Amino acid sequence: MKRVVQIIFALIIIGFCTGYYFKWQDNDLVGDRIIGISVIATAFILMPLFLISRSKGKKISDYMLTKENLDKMNEKKEENTENQ
Repeated sequence: MKRVVQIIFALIIIGFCTGYYFKWQDNDLVGDRIIGISVIATAFILMPLFLISRSKGKKISDYMLTKENLDKMNEKKEENTENQ
């Protein structure tokens, strides 16, 4: 999965560079379209794949604000204020 994310990132960077090259060559319409496709690919393809690959094997409930997690946070806060 890591290699796939790296390949897609490289392709998107190439897309941005190609788009700006076309804009530099006074072909603004094609350049804007290539840059737009690169932005959309970043938002809807690269970011979800990256987030999935980075969160693999982690419990989502550890990062959610549930009643139990709020109680744990409050207990740690009270311990820190008592120690100071």
